[in-house]
Amino acid sequence: MKIVVLSDTHRDAAIIPDVIAAHPDAAYYFHCGDSELAYEDVHIKDCKRVRGNCDYDVNYPVEEVVDVEGKTVFMTHGHLFNVKTTLTPLAMRAQEVNANIVLFGHSHVLGAELVDGTLFLNPGSLKSPRGRKEKSYAVIETTADSYSVTFLDDQHQLITKINF
Repeated sequence: MKIVVLSDTHRDAAIIPDVIAAHPDAAYYFHCGDSELAYEDVHIKDCKRVRGNCDYDVNYPVEEVVDVEGKTVFMTHGHLFNVKTTLTPLAMRAQEVNANIVLFGHSHVLGAELVDGTLFLNPGSLKSPRGRKEKSYAVIETTADSYSVTFLDDQHQLITKINF
């Protein structure tokens, strides 16, 4: 199964359908917040989406828990869990909802790690990356017992790939 994850696009509405079009075979598209678009905006309508600290449309939920082919995906923006400082509150919430995959943004720093069998993933930012020059998003490919995470830039070129 293939999942596309993006975050922190900050009013760059056109990049969202561009990423979706680059991965028409994905089962799901997730946007981890700070699109700064209206919840019903046509550019983001194909994504599961949450509200970030820069999103003012109250129709966005602050978190989503989605069953994705037998895996529980928990998504939030991250600002309510202090992800710039620690992942502990986020990990505790992930445990409460029995998440297999945790998706978040907010820091604009890409990263992925497997902790006690749970995949934590921040796709970085497609607008203003931090920690590196490339704007980024992520593609997760799952099997029953493994994850492959590919980070791509805004031109859909490989940044790095991690297998868990």
